[in-house]
Amino acid sequence: MLWGPGSDCGASPAPMEYVSTRGGAGAVDFEGALFSGYAPDGGLFMPQRIPSLDGDTLRRWSRLSYRELVKELCSLFIPAELLPRNTLNDLIDRAFSRFRHKDIVHLSRLKDGLNVLELWHGVTYAFKDLSLSCTGQFLQYFLEKRQKHVSILVGTSGDTGSSAIESVRGQKNMDIFVLLPKGLCTQIQELQMTTVIEDNVHVFAAHGNSDEIDEPIKELFADVDFVRKCNLMSLNSVNWSRIMVQIAHHFYAYFQCAPSLDITPLPVVEIVVPTGGGGNITAGCIAQKMGLPIRLVAVVNSNDIIHRTVQHGDFSLSESVKATLASAMDIQEPYNVERILWLLSGSDSQLTKTLMERFSVSKSLKVPEDLHRELSKTLRSCSASDEDIVRAMQRCWEENHYLLCPHSAVAAHYHYSQPDGTHRCCLAPASAAKFQDAVLRAGLIPQIPPEITALTAMETRSTPLERGQDWAQALREQIEGAARRWRIAGQGVTQT
Repeated sequence: MLWGPGSDCGASPAPMEYVSTRGGAGAVDFEGALFSGYAPDGGLFMPQRIPSLDGDTLRRWSRLSYRELVKELCSLFIPAELLPRNTLNDLIDRAFSRFRHKDIVHLSRLKDGLNVLELWHGVTYAFKDLSLSCTGQFLQYFLEKRQKHVSILVGTSGDTGSSAIESVRGQKNMDIFVLLPKGLCTQIQELQMTTVIEDNVHVFAAHGNSDEIDEPIKELFADVDFVRKCNLMSLNSVNWSRIMVQIAHHFYAYFQCAPSLDITPLPVVEIVVPTGGGGNITAGCIAQKMGLPIRLVAVVNSNDIIHRTVQHGDFSLSESVKATLASAMDIQEPYNVERILWLLSGSDSQLTKTLMERFSVSKSLKVPEDLHRELSKTLRSCSASDEDIVRAMQRCWEENHYLLCPHSAVAAHYHYSQPDGTHRCCLAPASAAKFQDAVLRAGLIPQIPPEITALTAMETRSTPLERGQDWAQALREQIEGAARRWRIAGQGVTQT
């Protein structure tokens, strides 16, 4: 194993630290990054250096299970002085204990060279269970060690909310506050959040779209005193821990689909990534920087800002968010693009800060020519209409009797549009069982597991947020109330 720029040849690497993409915040360790949302300067945390893996390490790792890959990767980014390796291994084992498949993730090899990596065998049938189950364990470890409480604030376009809730439900050291866009998630996605009746779970149904619910979240995180007072943090993919775990998807996909690792140079595998907020594609860019020989394809629906950025350097908003069959990708502002621009600019925080501040004001940005050139070398892209999604779902069923969710179908659409011969893996972020309307739209019959059917008969609980209401203030009051209850309970324990 080698280390990236900044380490002395032959010397032990300095402790892994994390810096803001905008350069205006001090470096923090993994624990500091874990308990943060946005960095204090508005940027996102990234590792100060990226570990570099040689061919021998990759060949050795190719024999590892998904679970073991996650352990190896996390150990590179979390120093053993902060989290001992045996403890790290135990936390990851505990995180994956509720997954339905023995391998945690599973590769389905289908006709016409379609390889589908199923990332959805967790509790909520979505890929976010993988990173969030681990992140929940890391949080609980440090909170118990420090005797602290945190308030977790999450906006969701569908799957993040339920996965985040499941990762921390019932934990005494955490309260979670989830904003969902009422009527814009599927019924199952909404029920997976509103049926969790736990004292530490607080769900808000907002009458707005995914980008609109991000606004009060940004406002609260920008209030430094409030963040400090309530120990406010995020479990959206602004949180580095989620990106870190998701790097393993790309390594596992590569090892499953590479024809042979006995040749030099190692063969290239194309990884096709359904993309919304950009966390998974960011993880892929980091895997690539680490030395994994992959070619990345970001595939999007009609909300195509990432596609336009890759193709033309046009990082600008459309007039509105379009509602599509792949609803979890109905996002106009993919915030992880900031991490990608920072990574590809050679960690140029001043440039990243200038670009993102310009975008924040005008909602339109032309990526500088040299940076766009780097982006185009790193990523390919493709967009799919609802009609494309339906056709891909239908073809996959006709050829394989295999149901794709609409997000996975965006990746399959790209695969079906390409000539044969490329070693390729399509990431499947969710089970088709969560998207019955899309399955029916394709003229297919949903296959619904009993755990999902049972949701419709369960009690629900949520707080409505109406248009015209001050959403940030409503959240602020609830978060302050939870923090106050924790302090009072702590005082009671101390006095006892």
